[in-house]
Amino acid sequence: MATRKKSNLTLPFKPGDSVVYPTHGVGKITAVQKQEIAGHKLELYVIIFDRDRMTLRVPIKKVDASGLRKLSSKKEMDEAIQTLKGRARIKRSMWSRRAAEYDTKINSGDPVSIAEVIRDLHRNVGQPDQSFSERQIYEEARERLASELAAIEKINVEIAIEKLEEHLNVE
Repeated sequence: MATRKKSNLTLPFKPGDSVVYPTHGVGKITAVQKQEIAGHKLELYVIIFDRDRMTLRVPIKKVDASGLRKLSSKKEMDEAIQTLKGRARIKRSMWSRRAAEYDTKINSGDPVSIAEVIRDLHRNVGQPDQSFSERQIYEEARERLASELAAIEKINVEIAIEKLEEHLNVE
């Protein structure tokens, strides 16, 4: 009988790492746990999202499928910030369809896509006010991008929001 060698796979993340989970934003890995769920032994990342006061457990084997990723590089964040400087692109489709597209972009976890939502929904002084649902989507996108910028630059989220807003519609 052959003995099974324990593989020494290096895990993509370790406790203490800040990560981005597409539908929840920036969290911190606090532990790697082994649990038995429905008769299956699983190794899980335990991720804390302070903003939502939420704990998420992601099976290590499902990291790629879940979209869990490391923080964006400075270059990727700079590209997202450049996107904020562009001209808003608002389609003339029904709001419900646009709102669904915006939600998809936010939940993709891609900083450039999130920046597109912020850019498209931002209102300058003198422009018509946003509807309640537009404002909610705008604030969710802004918070998501700002939390990643804050984690990358090691600043607080309020300062990151100010930095993002400085770049909006600067042509």
